[in-house]
Amino acid sequence: MYLNKRKAIFLISIFLLVFLLTINDIKSQELNVVDGDTIHLNGEKIRFTGIDTPELKQTCIKQGVKDYCGVTAKKILIDKISNKTVECISEGKDQYKRTLAECFVNNESLSSHLVRSGYAFAYRKYSKKFIEDENYAKANQLGMWSMKFEYPWDFRKNN
Repeated sequence: MYLNKRKAIFLISIFLLVFLLTINDIKSQELNVVDGDTIHLNGEKIRFTGIDTPELKQTCIKQGVKDYCGVTAKKILIDKISNKTVECISEGKDQYKRTLAECFVNNESLSSHLVRSGYAFAYRKYSKKFIEDENYAKANQLGMWSMKFEYPWDFRKNN
């Protein structure tokens, strides 16, 4: 009888371990934040639709001091995601074969968060979705709206 109890406990332990490892695989994500509006999620390159953030090399000026606003946008995104699960709704592919998507953490749009914080712009050329968020940031002088800056699309064209 004692041997049967040991076998039963051993088998239950094995099943429990396999179950826990399976649960961990389902919840885990491979995530890399490339810049303010691009992530790699489980091997897929995703570009956020409807917004544009400053380039990593781009700077802004606040009270005569240089601010790497592109790096700040990336940091805001990293801080918002933290160790939470990112879920994206795909809207197709772009000319560079990136997945175009709106991504969320706890049902909050990462794009909306970035625009509302003043470190992303509503990319009106492609979408009108985040204009209200941009108006809020601009009216409250948040993020880049409190600085001298060049729009990201102009920075790319000029550099």
